[in-house]
This record gives sequence, C-alpha cells and structure tokens, in this order.
Amino acid sequence: MPARILIIEDEALVAMELRFVLEDLGHDVVGVAATAKSARDIVHESEIDLALVDIHLSDGPTGIDLGRELGQDLGVSVLFMTGNPGMVRDGVAGAIGVLSKPADEQAVQTAVDYAMRRRQGQPVQYAPPGLQLFG
Repeated sequence: MPARILIIEDEALVAMELRFVLEDLGHDVVGVAATAKSARDIVHESEIDLALVDIHLSDGPTGIDLGRELGQDLGVSVLFMTGNPGMVRDGVAGAIGVLSKPADEQAVQTAVDYAMRRRQGQPVQYAPPGLQLFG
C-alpha cells in the first residue's frame, strides 16, 4: 500500500535520492523540507502517513523536537534518518526508531514497510536490519 511520505532533509542530493527511491517503490512523496518551519507548513497543508526526519536541518539541530511534535501531537509516523544515531539513542517520544545514513534502497524499503505495517496495526514480528527501534 503506498504511503504519503514527507522527507525532512537539508542535504539536497540526499533528499533527491531518497525521493527517487521512495517513488520507485510506489510511495507518494508529499514534499521535501530542509527546515522545521517548512516541514510544519507541509504537514498542515497535506495528509502525511510517514515522515523521514534528519536530526540536523538547515535551521540547526531541530529534527528531534520536530519528530516528537509530528509523532505525538500530529499523529504522523516518524522514522529518523541520521548519520549520528547516537543522538537519539535513548529514543524520542512519538517516533518509531532511527535508520543510520547512508542507507541503501533495501534498508529504506524495509524500514518504510515496517513503519507502515505498525501504523496500520498489522502484526510485525521483528524490526528490519538497520532500523533501531525506540522502546
């Protein structure tokens, strides 16, 4: 089932590659945001199932607070994607987990599939390799 996904990433090439991977997998990329403000604007204008959130954005290390807000307050499923997963080692309320960057297409696909199954209340037996779940 295709998901409506928001990519929150300030590195244009990383965001573009991620967009291509997700669209090739049949998902609808609703938008790409490089700042917390632009991400909030997109979320308030569109229906989002899943947000892939980098920790460090153009406006600083705002991704953690943004992920918490999206997950807890707005009902968006959140997966962090970062080169520094230790920054969220203890978990973030409202978020599913963290995927280390760089992530290959298979890792992205399995993580998104896992997140969407959880969102839809389907049983999931285990997390895919590379996805560190939050308690």
